[in-house]
Amino acid sequence: MAIITIARQVAALGDEIARKLSSELGYQFIDRKFIEKRIVELGFPEEKMVRYDERKPGFFASLSKNRDEYLYILQLAILEAAEKNNCILIGRGAFSVLEGVPNVIAVRCVSDNLIRKQRLMDEFDWDEKQASQRIQESDVNRKGFHKSFFNLDNEDDSLFHMTLNTSRLSEDDAASIISALCKLKITEEKEQEGCKKVKELLAAQKLVNKIIFEGHVNINFLRAVISDGTLSLQGVADSAALAEKAMEIAKLEFPQLKVESCISVVQDFKAYP
Repeated sequence: MAIITIARQVAALGDEIARKLSSELGYQFIDRKFIEKRIVELGFPEEKMVRYDERKPGFFASLSKNRDEYLYILQLAILEAAEKNNCILIGRGAFSVLEGVPNVIAVRCVSDNLIRKQRLMDEFDWDEKQASQRIQESDVNRKGFHKSFFNLDNEDDSLFHMTLNTSRLSEDDAASIISALCKLKITEEKEQEGCKKVKELLAAQKLVNKIIFEGHVNINFLRAVISDGTLSLQGVADSAALAEKAMEIAKLEFPQLKVESCISVVQDFKAYP
C-alpha cells in the first residue's frame, strides 16, 4: 500500500527499524547497497561515489558537472525502486525526491547523542573520542548532502510525517508506530494516486537523463514536469539551440503530451569551471 522513506541520524536505529518493518509488512527494503549498486549500473563511476554519496561535496566536487550527473542518476534509481510500491527506502534524500506522492510516509529517526555514542562504541569497539568524531562527521555530511542536492535542511521536522526518538522508543515500538500510521493514512485511493504520480516522476526523470546522457544536451539544472497532459522542461542553457534540441527529444519521447519549454537561455552562462 505504501512507500516508506526513512531518514536517520547515524546510530539512531534507522536501518534496524527498516529491516523490522520489511519483515512485518512484507515490504522490500531498499537499502544503501541496493541503491549504490543501481547508481553504478546506471552509469555513474563507482570511484566518484565517495565524493557525493550521502556526504557533503567538497568545494571543487560541488562545482563539477559530476555533481548534477550524480543527482540525475540518484533520482532515477530512487524512482525506479519506488515504482515497485510496498517498499522502504532509507537515506539519500528519498523523502525529498518523492515529495508530494500521496502514498508516501516520510519518517525521521533521531536519538540522544550520548546513546548514539554508546551504540557506536558497543558496535565497533571504539572509544568515546572515535564515536564522537563519527557522529560529528556523519551529521555534517548528511546536512551538507541535503543542502547541496535538495536545498533543504534535513533536520527540519516539518518535512516528515513524524520524527521518532529511538532514545525513548525501541525498534519494535518504532516499527509498530510506522506500521500503524501507514494503515491509518494510506487508503486504496491514495495508493492508486501515488502509483500514478511515481510513474509520471519516473517518466520525467528518464527523459531528463536521455537528454543529458544520450542526447549530450548541456542544460544545467534540467528538470521535466508532467502534469495534466503537459510536459514542461525547466533549466538554464547558454543557447536557444540547446533548448530547442531538448524540446525535440521530449516531443519524440512524448508525442501524446503538449511539450513546453521553461528553459532560461542565458548567454555565456557557465555553471562549471
